[in-house]
Amino acid sequence: MDAFFIPFPRLAPAASVTAMSDLFQTLSPDTSRHQPAADAPLADRLRPANLGEIIGQDHLTGPDGAIGRMVAAGKLSSMILWGPPGTGKTSMAQLLGEATGMRFVAISAVFSGVADLKKAFAEAEKMAGAGQRTLLFVDEIHRFNRAQQDGFLPFVERGTVVLVGATTENPSFELNAALLSRSQVLILRRLDEAALGTLIARAETLTGRSLPLTNDARAALIASADGDGRFLLNQVETLLSVRIDAPLDPAGLAALLHRRMPVYDKDREGHYNLISALHKAMRGSDPQASLYYLARMLVAGEEPLYVLRRITRFASEDIGMADPQALVQCLAAKDAYAFLGSPEGELAIVQACLYCATAPKSNAAYAAQKAAWKSARATGSLMPPSNILNAPTKLMKDIGYGKGYAYDHDQAEGFSGANYWPEDMDPQRFYQPVERGYEARIAERMRTWEKMREDNRR
Repeated sequence: MDAFFIPFPRLAPAASVTAMSDLFQTLSPDTSRHQPAADAPLADRLRPANLGEIIGQDHLTGPDGAIGRMVAAGKLSSMILWGPPGTGKTSMAQLLGEATGMRFVAISAVFSGVADLKKAFAEAEKMAGAGQRTLLFVDEIHRFNRAQQDGFLPFVERGTVVLVGATTENPSFELNAALLSRSQVLILRRLDEAALGTLIARAETLTGRSLPLTNDARAALIASADGDGRFLLNQVETLLSVRIDAPLDPAGLAALLHRRMPVYDKDREGHYNLISALHKAMRGSDPQASLYYLARMLVAGEEPLYVLRRITRFASEDIGMADPQALVQCLAAKDAYAFLGSPEGELAIVQACLYCATAPKSNAAYAAQKAAWKSARATGSLMPPSNILNAPTKLMKDIGYGKGYAYDHDQAEGFSGANYWPEDMDPQRFYQPVERGYEARIAERMRTWEKMREDNRR
């Protein structure tokens, strides 16, 4: 569950809401409703009281944001809230229900099954008959399997429920296309330094105490949260619960608190985002950014050989013949890592990464492969010209196999200029070297050969 929710009085249906400014004003607490106890967790006591108090998501909750516009119009559509942990997805969903006067029902895909869904839908239908609409919030919605996700469709289509799903995973990978087509995907942003600083200030105001930290330690605390507001508040609560005689510096803070591990699932989107960033940084010849993304992956626990396999692929795809040594460097790094292991062997991976990032670039080999494969599929089983076919038997010699073959080593400059293409196929140009690095020399060599072929045809 996300942090930052304090229950606030149910508003009249949005049809009676006259202005966005009224909607997002801080409301007086309704003492008839449950309030968090004084000793409740800090994150619970700091939950926002209205949509305007949700921090870091103004692009959604502001007057021009998707949620702001829907609430102002008094009409919610089903939506998927996609964002990192601790960015306010649960709070946003519950406050949406409050702001539009809808009945709020929350379930978690981690703890709920088909029976829970059937019960929720049955109750929603009953309440709809009484004129009360239901906002069904499904936390971790990506954990429902495809069949369970399909079960939402008829109820969403009929308007029995307005579905608000929350997920930390890329919906395009994890959710059914049919469900996505009936929902808006709204992206919550990782909380930035300013937003996290605001959270700390709210905590200090609520408790009446200042964090016992130097400015540098305060900055280090914010950085350690990695954009997760809930984690930050838990760390703040720990700091406020212990006796600290003098402000802590960054080293003292690190000794007291454990640092949050980076969010990184090896089979999820974060994995693919970082390897894509590494690949593109190397392609863009930025060794500094390349090394950063390499470090992000390895520090987070990625398998080093996986990263090296991707760098090795890069050496062929994006460097190729512009610097043939790139592939050699990658294979040498594989041998070095196998010989040394971690962490010593990871330096060889760093070397391969830096070599590739700083090498001249060419995708000519990659483009040539795609073009050649396409041509091979299109031309089927055309026979090579008979002059370049082996003739191991008398019959094959009699029917012309190998007849007229020009042995290139016997020719001037080691080049015959013969035709090697099937008779029913025009010569093709698959490989077109660039004028960079070693490949520029190859391009010049190929131009010389092409001129010699043209001379032979005259």
